[in-house]
Amino acid sequence: MLSTLFNWTKKKDGEVLIEPDIQFGRYSDNNKPVEKVDKWNEADTLFKDKKYYESISAFFDYLCDEAANNVVHKPEGQKGTFLFYQGSKIIKGFYNEERLEAEVSLASMPTPSVPVMRRLLEMNFTLYYSRYALSEDRLAMMFDSDIETANPSKLYYGLKELATKADKQDDLLVQDFTTLKPVETDHILEIPVAEKEIKYRYMQNWIKETLDLIETVDADKYSGGIAYLLLALAYRIDYLLVPEGRLLLNLEKIVDIYFRKDDRPVSEKNAEMIDEFHKLQAKTKEEVYPHLFRSRYTFSIVTPQNHKTIADAIYNANQNIGWYKDNKHPDIAAKISEYGIAYCQYSYSLPRPLTELFQLFMMVNYPDYFKELGFKTSYYNSETKEFNKEAITKSIESIQEHWKPKYPDLKFPVDKLKFDDMVSFNQTFTSEVEFLNLETK
Repeated sequence: MLSTLFNWTKKKDGEVLIEPDIQFGRYSDNNKPVEKVDKWNEADTLFKDKKYYESISAFFDYLCDEAANNVVHKPEGQKGTFLFYQGSKIIKGFYNEERLEAEVSLASMPTPSVPVMRRLLEMNFTLYYSRYALSEDRLAMMFDSDIETANPSKLYYGLKELATKADKQDDLLVQDFTTLKPVETDHILEIPVAEKEIKYRYMQNWIKETLDLIETVDADKYSGGIAYLLLALAYRIDYLLVPEGRLLLNLEKIVDIYFRKDDRPVSEKNAEMIDEFHKLQAKTKEEVYPHLFRSRYTFSIVTPQNHKTIADAIYNANQNIGWYKDNKHPDIAAKISEYGIAYCQYSYSLPRPLTELFQLFMMVNYPDYFKELGFKTSYYNSETKEFNKEAITKSIESIQEHWKPKYPDLKFPVDKLKFDDMVSFNQTFTSEVEFLNLETK
């Protein structure tokens, strides 16, 4: 999640503007500093030397994100306890001379339910390291390992599976089965109702604007452009609203419709995605608000990719802009460029400087949304259609400077940006992201 870089900006007179502490995007653990990477290597070496307890301590040190305060580890010689956060769930565990065990509560089941147990039994077959369990009236997930086989990789992937699956399934189980009750949710931070109202309203506005734009073009002739519009919309809602639970599942379903390998024509997939957006549009505030909250995370739900994969996605999207520009569809062209970089943000665990550049990109493209959330720095005036070139340049330079120790060759040539209109800006901005050098020191 991104919340710190744009929390303050400095004006010409030296005045520091404090921006709202609002999180955007999914948590990424692909941004470990060098010291944390060293802890992983240390844990691996200690395990190979059969110093199991020291290895476990180094592992949890690696896992801990001090800024998020997401891990609590209390070692006591050859035993210890730990807990860490993953969204709506708290994972708790212990280890001793023989074993390491971790578990997380999903829901309470006061009355036994055959459909619930059938669901859990079916889902058990999809798990590699963990398993669903029942303890009295409490549904849980568990992971365990002998101490002598608890190497860092096994712990990482085992605990990640446990945490990410539990975080996703607890909401879905409670919503799908009325006999279940939520448990251990006190750590979840409610966001202000005013913020929820803004997010709900903009979600509705973006859906309406997109569907209205689609109505102006031929569904078959423009099927490719329509697909870009719908997917960019899904990625935008995911990043800017950070929905959880059923709302997140709705967005994932929309994205899956397009990428499912079923050999259907794009126009048919578009129609199904549009139907799903209509359902999302019909949701009331009471249905949406419970899925907007803040929490702490330890694992990313997506995996890192090399920069060539990211560059290819951006390049391929930008290659399709020309036709829409030439045929006077600038709104579609701008969203195609947004799609390329937004797809990467949604699908991969990006290096932090890329996410920060994406944040800036979104603040330029959706200034009114950020303004209503309380952000004082404006990068684009939607009424006059003017870019704040100075603020954009300073933000890019700040990102480069901040990450220079880790990415010494990271250079974003601001002079290549074009500010003629939003299409030109989006295309040139994302093209420069495509060519960034993200080799680490």
